Amino acid sequence: MPARDEPLPGVSARAAATRAADVINVLLTGNPTVDTVREVLVAHGEREPLNLTAGDLPRLWEAAQQLRTVFAATTAGDAANRLNDLLARHARPPRLTTHEGAHPWHLHVDSHDDAPWDEWLVTSSCLALATLLADRQRPPGGLCASTACGRAFAELGGGSPRRYCSARCATRARVAAHRRRD
Repeated sequence: MPARDEPLPGVSARAAATRAADVINVLLTGNPTVDTVREVLVAHGEREPLNLTAGDLPRLWEAAQQLRTVFAATTAGDAANRLNDLLARHARPPRLTTHEGAHPWHLHVDSHDDAPWDEWLVTSSCLALATLLADRQRPPGGLCASTACGRAFAELGGGSPRRYCSARCATRARVAAHRRRD
């Protein structure tokens, strides 16, 4: 049994929020393909075969657009309102599942274990993001403040809220600001 601070892979709110940000980023930047989306999902613990098709991509893109609004929220209240709206439109009553023993018990709010990818993405992501918001009382994520980036990121740490998706973007922004001052 994992220690309390080591959640089971892929089932914690933190892992699902990070997965949401990564899936949003792959779907909304560039030209996503089934392979690029599959690669992100597998990297976050989804098991092959995924049965993801090109026909799923437009609905996944729309789901990513909807979820991005949560990451764009700048206050806990705004994020909560956006999450409540998405949950009201997409979620079903909570249920526990193991996917027929393939995973540890975990909570789902989609319609069934074989729900369409877009429904699963919105509902599982909203559940995770809502849990983070309730636990920390602040937005569960953000959008990179770098004008050249704008990627979504999950806000998992303590301390001051993050403004950038990575140290690399933060450094680039600092260097650009320094150059503008000179």
